[in-house]
Amino acid sequence: MPFSLIPDRLFDAYDQITPELLRAHGVTLLLSDLDFTLAEKKTRRPPQALRDWLAEMERSGIRVMIVSNNRSGERVDEFCADLGIDYQGHAGKPSTRGLEAAMARVGADRAHTAMLGDKLLTDVLAARRAGVLSLMVEPVGGAVTAWQKVLHALQAPFKAVCRRKMAR
Repeated sequence: MPFSLIPDRLFDAYDQITPELLRAHGVTLLLSDLDFTLAEKKTRRPPQALRDWLAEMERSGIRVMIVSNNRSGERVDEFCADLGIDYQGHAGKPSTRGLEAAMARVGADRAHTAMLGDKLLTDVLAARRAGVLSLMVEPVGGAVTAWQKVLHALQAPFKAVCRRKMAR
């Protein structure tokens, strides 16, 4: 399993990820973190912009599934039920077990799967270890707490390498 903290692609926000981009990489299953990737952690109901983005993915034949480390399944359960999408809870990222369980549930393989997240040490590392395309976004709502600001600063050099690779 490769150890890398450099995402394959980096975006400002999830809505920059299009069905065309995913299809160009052969992706039919997009696994996604929830908190700070698709919505702020305090968000209880999915915003309309997220609903619209997910509808576009579905119309294009891209299945989206949440893979979350969230300790309390209640919020994730409500959020995903409201969206009508499945989720894999207690994923244990950067372990690959949550990603592998999600792929198994829908019959997808690594070659046709991508993982979207906002953190290098959980989302990107799990994706890289699982051998799936790793997509990273800036955290929704930005870094708020002191720990988030430290983490954000520590991620900067790895994100810079990704940006340089994407520019080539």
